[in-house]
Amino acid sequence: MKLFNLRFILPLSFFLFIGFIIYLADTADHNFAFRMIGAIPYGDKLMHALLYGVMALLLNYGLNFRSHNFLGFNMQVGALIVLAFAGLEELSQYWFPSRTCDLMDFIADTVGVVLFSFIKWGR
Repeated sequence: MKLFNLRFILPLSFFLFIGFIIYLADTADHNFAFRMIGAIPYGDKLMHALLYGVMALLLNYGLNFRSHNFLGFNMQVGALIVLAFAGLEELSQYWFPSRTCDLMDFIADTVGVVLFSFIKWGR
């Protein structure tokens, strides 16, 4: 058994990265990266789709692309977990004065998760 299993390390490290980004946004630390993304038309939505899509891809990889029948659709378990996380994180923004609970952000998260869920690699 490998000490550092990529199927565990990749999703965990990316989740910690997303957690750090959420922390910066919650504390209103609008650094250079936030300003640069804000200057791009629809940059915020594109980053939502990209970050949550990559998180879903890595978690799906970590779970060996396991799927489950949900609401009549065969969906990857990692994608379902990421969508639940994205929804809860978006709702939590209601209680932060520096954040905005935005349905369009969740839609961008969902688009990213769906698009990146079509990607499979490995055995």
